Amino acid sequence: MYLSSCDPSAWCTPRQGEVRLGQTLHALPDVADAHAYREALASAYEQGARIAIIGVPESIGPRGNLGRGGAESAWPAALKGLCNLQATPFIACQELLMVGQVVCDDLQEQAAALRTNDPTQLNQLRDLCAQLDQRVMQALLPLFEADYEVILIGGGHNNAYPLLRSLSEATSKEVAAMNLDPHADFRSREGRHSGNGFSYACTDGFLGNYHVVGLHEGKNNAESLRQLANAGFTYTSVHQLYQANWTEELAALRAQAEAWCRPLGIEVDVDALQGVPASAINFNGLTVAQGYSFVAELAAVKQTRYLHLAEAAPSLHPAGREAGDTAIAQLLSELVLAYLHGHQRRTP
Repeated sequence: MYLSSCDPSAWCTPRQGEVRLGQTLHALPDVADAHAYREALASAYEQGARIAIIGVPESIGPRGNLGRGGAESAWPAALKGLCNLQATPFIACQELLMVGQVVCDDLQEQAAALRTNDPTQLNQLRDLCAQLDQRVMQALLPLFEADYEVILIGGGHNNAYPLLRSLSEATSKEVAAMNLDPHADFRSREGRHSGNGFSYACTDGFLGNYHVVGLHEGKNNAESLRQLANAGFTYTSVHQLYQANWTEELAALRAQAEAWCRPLGIEVDVDALQGVPASAINFNGLTVAQGYSFVAELAAVKQTRYLHLAEAAPSLHPAGREAGDTAIAQLLSELVLAYLHGHQRRTP
């Protein structure tokens, strides 16, 4: 198993008279093989766990897309933010399961030695991304088969592909995705990377419905937009949103997601939001409040099965790594809370 456990309490800063989320969060133990993994998931489910949290600390996908590294450090920053939240009745701690992180260190080390300006080495980098897909699916498929919902914190947006494929295979259905993102990530199938997770999922028969929210036409090449349209998929541009009523837009997005009647994934590339340190930082994006409400509204849809938080890169903060860690810890923990709050609003 390419999966290592995580001790949430190790990320806490305790304070007398208070209980942090990391002190109450149930964590999966180390598992030796796939059978032990499935047994541990079944046992946790019997005890009330319903939402699994998993990290993929890598930047192989973004670099394979000719972008910058740094996304590998989003997971530890998220852990620090999430585990230090107060454990209160507003968070259903008993429903959460800390699964751990997909082992990426060896692939990251190989990728670090490869140059993206060399075509041969770029192809090798994309081959490493395909290997990573297999590791992520090895962790995700048993989760979806055991009826868990998943919160996956990356890493690059390449991890959308193993999420969509695993959910599709577990449910034996084409699935749907709503993606808050300036980019459609529908680039050509030129080898796996962070820019073509959805085009691969579509061509391979796993993605049945797809809508991009906040897409910037000037940041997507013509071929990506053509392929998106040919697949029958749609988008709402960021320029439309600049002039729209956000509450009305959210209601329409939720209605669209419900009408699809498919297992649904919520995708968030954090570079959709203003000033967030990411592989493609965006100073003209949407607000954190809009990101929060996007996640919370779609998490209330009963078909929703996962939240994917991608592309955060603390080291790329203009003020440096420490400022980036603080910003990402706060942002990602807030978006996780948005999912939990929306989940609690679901009608039976």
